[in-house]
Amino acid sequence: MKTPLIFNDKWLPTTKKEVDLLGWEEIDVILFSGDAYVDHPSFGSAVIGRVIENEGFRVAIVPQPNWQDDLRDFRKLGRPKYFFGVTAGNMDSMVNHYTASRRLRSDDAYTPGGKAGFRPDYPTIVYTKILKDIFPDVPVVIGGIEASMRRLTHYDYWKDKLEPSILISSGADILIYGMGEQPVRELLRLLLKGVPFSSLKTIPQTSIVIKKDEPLPVLKNCKDIFLHPFEKCLKDKKAFAENFLKFEKESNRIESARLTEPSGDLKVIINPPFPPMDEEDADRTFDLPYMYLPHPRYNKKDDIPAYEMIKYSVNIHRGCFGGCSFCAIAAHQGKQIVSRSEKSVLKEVEKIAELSDFKGYLSDLGGPSANMYRMNGKDMKLCKVCARPSCIWPAVCRNLNTSHKDLTDLYRKVDRISGIKKSFIGSGVRYDLLFPDWNKNAGRAEAEYLEELITNHVSGRLKVAPEHTSSHVLTHMRKVPFELFRKLKKRFDNIMIKQNLKFELIPYFISAHPGCTDSDMQDLVKEVKSLGIKPEQVQDFTPTPMTLSTLMYYTGFDPYTGNKVYVARSIEDKRRQKEYFFWYRKDLVQKGTMVQRRKGR
Repeated sequence: MKTPLIFNDKWLPTTKKEVDLLGWEEIDVILFSGDAYVDHPSFGSAVIGRVIENEGFRVAIVPQPNWQDDLRDFRKLGRPKYFFGVTAGNMDSMVNHYTASRRLRSDDAYTPGGKAGFRPDYPTIVYTKILKDIFPDVPVVIGGIEASMRRLTHYDYWKDKLEPSILISSGADILIYGMGEQPVRELLRLLLKGVPFSSLKTIPQTSIVIKKDEPLPVLKNCKDIFLHPFEKCLKDKKAFAENFLKFEKESNRIESARLTEPSGDLKVIINPPFPPMDEEDADRTFDLPYMYLPHPRYNKKDDIPAYEMIKYSVNIHRGCFGGCSFCAIAAHQGKQIVSRSEKSVLKEVEKIAELSDFKGYLSDLGGPSANMYRMNGKDMKLCKVCARPSCIWPAVCRNLNTSHKDLTDLYRKVDRISGIKKSFIGSGVRYDLLFPDWNKNAGRAEAEYLEELITNHVSGRLKVAPEHTSSHVLTHMRKVPFELFRKLKKRFDNIMIKQNLKFELIPYFISAHPGCTDSDMQDLVKEVKSLGIKPEQVQDFTPTPMTLSTLMYYTGFDPYTGNKVYVARSIEDKRRQKEYFFWYRKDLVQKGTMVQRRKGR
């Protein structure tokens, strides 16, 4: 039985009663989130709340406010001194709510009991409009992945049309894109100095809207790039594609240009980002006084599935230089890897080991990809001007340090901590970094890492993501040839025999990605059958805003080459492709055969 938590001054308040218990007469910043409030560094609203607190401000969080009643949740804490912050939560709300077939999901992992219905579609827009209606003179700052990936004109799969910047749709005053610690700290420091909110137009890693005829704010030593207007993108897919190319290239640079996109009688400005955080900055975020628990308000409620999944895991780095076409990580977290120090990681592991219900098993030591810890350019001057979307595709960059030695050492140091029986790696592993066939820098350290990983850190299953078997589909995905997965499986099987283990290698696959035909899916089935694999971890491609794959889905061509790309666009076509994965399930095979007969295939 759980011991009920009691609210005290170690928590961030969520209600008027809690604010009063803290003796506050005024709140500086009030955050609204589409997620339940879990005070843990894996939950965005907790991180930003703790950052604001760390800067000396009084901050409260209103999790999952009711937007369907008399709106009392939006009024209960009153007017903040400085601004409201709004985030949809850790996930894009539409991915959270709907399947790739646009069917409503029946659960929500970021809500107690996994219950659905506690957040609206597009909460960033819904919450902001409500706050602007109730408190029209209070600034609203939006952030999180939903806002970040909608900062410019984007294709919305669920509406099947182009939408303008979410700044325009929501009416927010400032959008913070990417990981928000640095821009939030800068915003707060300027406000504390007495700078009017309306003058905050050039903070790095923010986006604002100004009138179309208004001159751009002065920004020294900055290149400006002007994008096609929203209205032109509506009429011309090539113009939209050209905008995307400029966006992707600039978002991959450390020193990027300022982007300006006209939209109606306004123009959206994307200021260049902050430089990637160093280890000291990263440690500062993860070393904040998190409680590592859901807020006491959930004492009498069911478990929060997303928390249960990560409560014994440790994030050791952010960012990803893989550059997969369908992934938004680089555009949100950044292409450069931001790693924590060993000291900070070990300190968090020690905290977890002291939790009352911890049994000695860490579920993950990872990040967006498990094995990119401390990997950066050998000469960062070259990285500053590089616009490559991927550092490892179509070949591994010669300037990239891919040594796994530090990571292997970290695993072993974690396992020596008192109270740790085993540390597992739950995040996906980029196996293309481990073999000299693809990564010419791979050597003894990578072979040692793979042996250490499989022998000591696999909880029955090792997850990797070949995504497909077809060479041209993999090219559209920016993924390595499938032959490399065959090599991994051979090495994996040899280690199983050598160590007398019975683990499974679990590949992830995607169907209906742009470029993928029914014939490609048939070939995939033949390949995985030959390896004795029955795919389990599979997904139907879901177009999400501001990725290359989504651009190809919407336009039907590759913006880099101009070549046409086949797209399985209808729900029926997408469903049929996914069913190929399950040839061993007779019910689906028969259903797929009936569909093909009806279509004359």
